[in-house]
Amino acid sequence: RCKAMTVIILLIIGLVSSIIGSLIGVGGGIIIVPTLVFIGANFDLLSGITTQTAIGISSVTLVFTGLFSIIAYRGKGKDAIDFRNGILFSIGIIPGSLLGAYLSQFLNDIYFNIIFGIFLFLISILLFIKDYLASKKDSTTEKNVNLTLGIIFAFFVGISAGLFGIGGGVLMTPLMIIVFNFTPHVAVATSMIIIFTSSLASSVGHVIQGHVIWGYGLILIIASYVGTKCGVKINRSINSAKLSNLLKFVLICLSIYLIIKGFIEL
Repeated sequence: RCKAMTVIILLIIGLVSSIIGSLIGVGGGIIIVPTLVFIGANFDLLSGITTQTAIGISSVTLVFTGLFSIIAYRGKGKDAIDFRNGILFSIGIIPGSLLGAYLSQFLNDIYFNIIFGIFLFLISILLFIKDYLASKKDSTTEKNVNLTLGIIFAFFVGISAGLFGIGGGVLMTPLMIIVFNFTPHVAVATSMIIIFTSSLASSVGHVIQGHVIWGYGLILIIASYVGTKCGVKINRSINSAKLSNLLKFVLICLSIYLIIKGFIEL
């Protein structure tokens, strides 16, 4: 019974994270990692979950979330994704992700809660700025990508992706809109390349360090295949601003919970 419950919980986490991830370009790691850590710490359902294994499992899952989303968005037409800039950003993101994956071994649960909580809070602020600017953006404005700046930004985004198992899209999507003048739909679709490459690099680091529980990962990957298909399908028809508002609210609540929990346990 416990095993069946474990599978059901992982399928739900995989579905929810990949639908939201492919809809608003965040990859879903910001949902997978804290959920796995929370369930692993408080319930007897996910044995072997530590901060590190949650990050490793998330990284491996996001490789496939990114890949499935790229294929799905590619099917929507060749202009949906900016492959050129997505690949250029990856030049910075791959070494950053490898470094982040290496650094993750030094995180213990208490400090992880505080650092990840602060990080989620900053992301929610970044999403507020992104949505404000996206609502003002004229779709005729030209993209303005400074390559050096893009690669430097991507390197630091990569570190956070490897360190927290979040895939890099959650930071790179707002940056593409705020700094490089991408339209929101193209930024979301292009972020899937970034999620794919950053997670691939992070995964290599986490697999080498033994941070991946493959059984859990496989269930999440299967769920993410279904979830990304749904997310990409409804991307055009859903009001992404409403979904983004919900995500910001959840992120702020989650960040406050993690920071308080971390400080209580200090």
